[in-house]
Amino acid sequence: MTITPTIRVQREDFDLQAEVDRLSKGKPGVGAVVTFSGLCRDEGGTLSALELEHYPGMAEAEMKRIGELAIARFALSGLTAIHRFGKIAVGENIVLVVAAAPHRQAAFDGANFVMDFLKTSAPFWKKEHHKSGHAGDWIAAKDADDSARDRWK
Repeated sequence: MTITPTIRVQREDFDLQAEVDRLSKGKPGVGAVVTFSGLCRDEGGTLSALELEHYPGMAEAEMKRIGELAIARFALSGLTAIHRFGKIAVGENIVLVVAAAPHRQAAFDGANFVMDFLKTSAPFWKKEHHKSGHAGDWIAAKDADDSARDRWK
């Protein structure tokens, strides 16, 4: 049976429990589900929101490619990756990865793999919006993200 990743790029929030249930309920071969939910954070106390943009069509295609690689590499039973776009307030969800597998290590590795590649390969851009009303610059990619991705090669 071919496992196809569920990929969504959407403005609206997602329901983490509903996504977990979709991958695990009634599926006796699933022994582990790992979730990663990335939130909009404000490390310096000045941020009000992040604005996320994406390249429509290309973002979904790249997320699907990454998901298919993870399913094949870690023998996942299921995978969901959701990435939001638009203006997202501090504390709100940005991204969700749910990896299901027969065993925990495959689920952990699959979720990590997907996030490491999403951060560096999928065409998404972030712009800071500050509490002062000032719109900051677009956020540059980080070398640490490239290093995290490269460990899978």
